Amino acid sequence: MIVATLLNSDFLTVSNLSNVLTRASFIGIIAVGATFVIISGGIDLSVGSMAALIAGSMILIMNALGGGGGVGIIAVGMLCALAIGAGAGLLQGTFIARGRIEPFIVTLGTLGIYRAVLTYLSEGGSISLNNTLSDAYSPVYYSKILGVPLPIIVFAVVALLGGLLLNRTRYGRYVQAIGSNEQVARYAAVDVNRVKVITYMIQGICVALATLLYVPRLGSASPSTGILWELEAIAAVIIGGTALKGGSGRIWGTVVGAVLLLSIENVLNLTSIISVYLNAAVQGVVIIVVAFLQRGKRS
Repeated sequence: MIVATLLNSDFLTVSNLSNVLTRASFIGIIAVGATFVIISGGIDLSVGSMAALIAGSMILIMNALGGGGGVGIIAVGMLCALAIGAGAGLLQGTFIARGRIEPFIVTLGTLGIYRAVLTYLSEGGSISLNNTLSDAYSPVYYSKILGVPLPIIVFAVVALLGGLLLNRTRYGRYVQAIGSNEQVARYAAVDVNRVKVITYMIQGICVALATLLYVPRLGSASPSTGILWELEAIAAVIIGGTALKGGSGRIWGTVVGAVLLLSIENVLNLTSIISVYLNAAVQGVVIIVVAFLQRGKRS
């Protein structure tokens, strides 16, 4: 933050910090779910494509329910988004846990499937929320509580719940045990398959929650929605100190990682040190550097 302020004094303005935290909220919520997945020894490469499919599906559902906007229609759309996210996570978790297929393969496959389905539904274009519903839905993104944007508050609540779930429940201990040594966890009578399925369902719900907060920003979904979100979420998790090989990690570290990652992106945008088109390259470098620093950390 000191370096960013020295490079551009606008970094520390209230409006810019609010923008950084709001942007970090979407990736951070997804990253909270990704923390559970990575701690358990898995990976999910499909979150960006899943977000795009959820966004397009919920818009189609809300448009189909009628053009006369209303809280009821929006609530139904949100519930459908959460159901789709949980269902996608259940599907992936079942293939991984019970089908005994590597997480990388399953989520790489669903990455293509989800985005292809959205492209089919949108006929290669975009799916837009009708104007009446868009106006009624916009407060979900733009409203503030005590001056704090709603996405930031939701992010804080999700992070708090995630921390409690990871550190204060039997399920959280099981996730860490599976990531440390899955075979030993099985010998200890842990229902590994069930825990893995729940873990991917949590990831899907987090993706859905981030998406339903994000949709009011643009009011549409297209095949380009959510591109590279998986890269940003994984980067946030490993920057936060979660071991890539699984077994250990911290939700608060993921929160810091998400904010730090988006702060770096914001600084690059404000200072034009490099082209904005290279932001993803910077994130990729960060992932590789952190992975290098973690080498030998776990045997």
